[in-house]
Amino acid sequence: MEIIQDHNGRPAQHGRAFVNGVRLHYAIAGQGEPLFLLHGVPKTSYHWRRVVPLLTPYYTVITPDLRGLGDSEHPENGFDMKNMAEDIAQLATHLGYETFNLVGEDWGASTAYQVAAQYPDRVKKLVYQEMILPGFGLEDYSFLTRENVSTYVWLWHINFYSVPHFPEFLISGKEREYFNYFIKHETHNPQAITPDALDEYVRCYSSPGGLRSMLEIYRATLDDADQNREAAKKKLTMPVLAVGSEYFIGADNERQMREVAEDVRGVILPWGHQLAEEDPEALASAYLDFFGRE
Repeated sequence: MEIIQDHNGRPAQHGRAFVNGVRLHYAIAGQGEPLFLLHGVPKTSYHWRRVVPLLTPYYTVITPDLRGLGDSEHPENGFDMKNMAEDIAQLATHLGYETFNLVGEDWGASTAYQVAAQYPDRVKKLVYQEMILPGFGLEDYSFLTRENVSTYVWLWHINFYSVPHFPEFLISGKEREYFNYFIKHETHNPQAITPDALDEYVRCYSSPGGLRSMLEIYRATLDDADQNREAAKKKLTMPVLAVGSEYFIGADNERQMREVAEDVRGVILPWGHQLAEEDPEALASAYLDFFGRE
């Protein structure tokens, strides 16, 4: 199994912090200004293992496990994006960072948007990657339409996961088969999802409370939509990079960000949804072009 390490091969330092009523696990490596990387679902901070050493010559890179995911605590509630954003803001304060750069992918991007919206003076630059914001199109992607089905970007699971109790009943005991299909389905290169990554994701999501926590994120989608529409009444002013994949969400990342932010640029990479695992080099290069390499 790979480990998260810096560009010199030094293992990241792992820690835990009790913030906003939840105990979060995080890893930290590198030097320079702080850069937080927020993973999506059904992944953990391990998703960033190949990107981190490409960034650590220039930045102190912090990779937390989001509330309820990975090796973070699995609380009973608090899974709306505004509250999960508060987790990250308080974690940054706990680590001594008043301002920071921020990257989010998938649900980590939705969390990152709320961090930037609630704390615009703290987020210097934002990368919003491969996510449809609730309230700005996510619901439309979940509809059973010929277009959604034919493009393989039919997010049927948004509705399935929102059903109380039943998804846990159907997925429990079949986590490996389910997540193996689910994660690879969204890639352009399914071989990029290595056995060790799948092992790690299955370990975490099959742990007590892990699957329930993931599903609670989806069950807060309608609340997230209300929060996002309210936050968007005041556009973000910090620079925003919208990162899309050619074979999944694509240009819709930039389309959304232009609805909620003033200073937006976009880049599309020729891969699928799991960019940090399909092409970490190109992804890190896009980040560094945006954040700077000094």
